[in-house]
Amino acid sequence: MSLPYLLYCLSTIFVLKNVNEIVPEPYMDEPFHVPQAQAYCRGEFDVWDPKITTPPGLYIMSLALKYAFVLKCNISMLRMTVAVTLLGLPLVLTRLLCFHQRIRARNSFFSPSTEGVVLASFPIAWFFGFLYYTEVPSLLLVILTFVAATNDHHWLASILGLLSCTFRQNNIIWALYAFAASMLMEWRFKRPADGAKLYDPMALEATLGDIFRIVKSAPSVLMDLVKSFVPYTLLIGAFAAFIAWNGGIVLGDKSNHVPVLHVPQMYYFIGFATAFGWPALISGNTSIVTLARDVCGRMAGSMKRACITLVISVAMAFTIWKFTIHHPFVLSDNRHYVFYVWRRIFMLHPIVPYMLIPAYIACAWAWFLRVGHDQTLLQTALLPCFTLLALLPTPLLEPRYFLIPYIFLRAQLVDLRWWGLLLEAAWYTLINAGTMGVFLYLPREGVGRFMW
Repeated sequence: MSLPYLLYCLSTIFVLKNVNEIVPEPYMDEPFHVPQAQAYCRGEFDVWDPKITTPPGLYIMSLALKYAFVLKCNISMLRMTVAVTLLGLPLVLTRLLCFHQRIRARNSFFSPSTEGVVLASFPIAWFFGFLYYTEVPSLLLVILTFVAATNDHHWLASILGLLSCTFRQNNIIWALYAFAASMLMEWRFKRPADGAKLYDPMALEATLGDIFRIVKSAPSVLMDLVKSFVPYTLLIGAFAAFIAWNGGIVLGDKSNHVPVLHVPQMYYFIGFATAFGWPALISGNTSIVTLARDVCGRMAGSMKRACITLVISVAMAFTIWKFTIHHPFVLSDNRHYVFYVWRRIFMLHPIVPYMLIPAYIACAWAWFLRVGHDQTLLQTALLPCFTLLALLPTPLLEPRYFLIPYIFLRAQLVDLRWWGLLLEAAWYTLINAGTMGVFLYLPREGVGRFMW
């Protein structure tokens, strides 16, 4: 066991102990999840709280641990269920990072890389690893699905993807993303002698004309695609059956989770990713100055690029005007940080959301340049497409919804320098210490405990 992972495990146990001592009663969403899990522990499988919107995967996992280790279904044990998945997160994230870095994982499964440990400490994942929420188990299963798919174990990936959907329904999107990512990597390094190959140029060298060449070459790999996709028909079929039975994707409280066209979610995500991931973003093989110069060049390096940026800005302004959603949960619940971000930034003045457009574009170009230097055009475009599918229908601005796409995005930065990793670890540690400290020790009278 590596020293970083040992420290990670010890700190997880220490924090979990403090959370259980200081917050002994269910908090925020836990009053819905905990009684539901306890009903399952009593064998009352016909009991269901109609306000719960996610499937019962979390409760079944707790039930399995209860029988396996003869545990009680109290809140401490239930939170431990999630903390166990938090301990396993560095192990699977190491495999994800190895895939993108195209290196062989260590022989010992219980010796995750330092980068895997740091990424597992990402504040949103780390914080919810101590509460009885679905986020961390869901993330763990999604990453396991990706690792299985990219190792050509598609039947296993299909089963893991199906299990992940029992925690959060829209994980089907990430299971299909795993399949698509595995196929693009296979086609990238496929030799012409092995059969048809998809045309897919390196991202930073691609031109508009390359898109037509990609489309032209796509039919030649269609048969390979269909053959490899067969295991995922199990997943698609099961999901379709669930939709037909449930009458929609959302369980329970459908009125507050009606799918909408929420285009600015993508802008919020890129801002979120940059705010949390800036240490990794600026610590590539090129200097910060070079990255800034390249971003400026992409945005306004010529008259043509300046005009394109202007057109994109106008389109973004239109979507902000037409599709911004002031969700009642965001406006009313002052126990979440988003409440204050929304009111003190986005609602400061009607023009503020539009003033952020150049920043969104600059951040998007920075991530494209950092991710795209080691990937093909389709590999680089794949994650934004699936993130769009995941976020676009979601009416609520919620950092937890950004967790999975952020982890996948951050994992694609393969040239991180040692000082960048150290800076990232320090940044995450600072945020984690601050948010958990506020949650545990600074509750406000009449408001409650602050959390993500």
